[in-house]
Amino acid sequence: MRKSLALVSLAVTSMVALAFLIPLALVVRQLAEDRALADAERRAGALAPVLVITDDPAAVRQALAGSDGQVAVHLGGGRVVGSGKATEEQLRTAAREGRAFVAEVPDGRVHVQPVVLDRGRVVVVEAFVAREELARGVTQAWLALSGVAVTLVLGSVLVADRLGARVVKASRALADQARKMEQGDLAARVTPTGPPELVEVGGAFNRMADRLGQLVTAEREVLADLSHRLRTPLTALRLDSETLGADSGANRVRQAVHALEREVNELIRAARRELDDPAGTRCDAAEVVRDRLVFWSALADDQQRLWNLRGVERPALVPLTRSDLAAAMDAVLGNVFRHTPEGTGFVVALFHQADRVIVVIEDAGPGIADLEAALRRGSSGAGSTGLGLDIARRAAESTGGSLVVDRGPLGGTRVQLRLTRLDDAPV
Repeated sequence: MRKSLALVSLAVTSMVALAFLIPLALVVRQLAEDRALADAERRAGALAPVLVITDDPAAVRQALAGSDGQVAVHLGGGRVVGSGKATEEQLRTAAREGRAFVAEVPDGRVHVQPVVLDRGRVVVVEAFVAREELARGVTQAWLALSGVAVTLVLGSVLVADRLGARVVKASRALADQARKMEQGDLAARVTPTGPPELVEVGGAFNRMADRLGQLVTAEREVLADLSHRLRTPLTALRLDSETLGADSGANRVRQAVHALEREVNELIRAARRELDDPAGTRCDAAEVVRDRLVFWSALADDQQRLWNLRGVERPALVPLTRSDLAAAMDAVLGNVFRHTPEGTGFVVALFHQADRVIVVIEDAGPGIADLEAALRRGSSGAGSTGLGLDIARRAAESTGGSLVVDRGPLGGTRVQLRLTRLDDAPV
């Protein structure tokens, strides 16, 4: 923007400067010529009183002593005092018509002026002006005018650049804060500066950020409240499960109830943690993946599913809350248990890259017939809600990553959660 404003200012100011500079240059040249010719006329006219008194060549030559050879007097009869430049035709015209005029000669101009003496005799006085004298001072005047024009143009470009810098600085500050908000920093605010329009935009941005913060806070409060309200029926369910006896089926029910209670407690803690620290949206993906496999392993063993876990030996920090990543893992693993026959094995692997953490969940089932339809929110060909993969997709995209679903080497569905790695995470 600064460059554009400077170029516009340069073009406009240059056109205005040229519109004034060219006529002024012509006027200056004309004034120099008029000045030189007026001086020649004055010198020629100064001899008229002398010639009226006497036309003696000696006296006239004495009167021309200070003319530097630029003035000549044609006394008639071939007598000439000084070095004449005018042609015979020009001299005859002046004598015949009895009027003064300016005529062109090879190396300049001459002012020819007739002087009428007694008995009708006419003497012609000529004053020569060289071409250099006609242009004396013109070059210096043109250089001065050009300097003024260049100064004005550069000054206007400088002012336009300063104004553009003010606008660009305010725009960049607004863009930086918007980028921070895009990355999840709801505390990002801008100090409104610059032109009135940008000040208004900055104020609107701050109001929007305040409103978003209020909505997110309210949403997290609702999540915490709803999770808390689940505790009462869960407590009753846990108490009832304690009365079921000691067989393996009752133990599985009790384990499921305890696991559900842990998840509800984790939801409440996560919601409260985000309320207390909205910027604390990070977790160790390796730890979350390991914990979710511990949860699902009991059901996998019960259904005689072979499973394998790899790549969780070292931390992998990602800009995602623990609850969001756990929800994405549960959604994908739930699909494995829901849409593949019992006994179908699966693999969960975590890959560490320089700028990404990739969580891969792959099964040996029949796979997904229509991958494009499976990724559409609410679309399911197996009687489910169709929200599982969408939950995983939104979790991955919130970190700047993506979700990839295809067919893996095991023959079934392979889901890749590509998460952006935090800078301080070890590789």
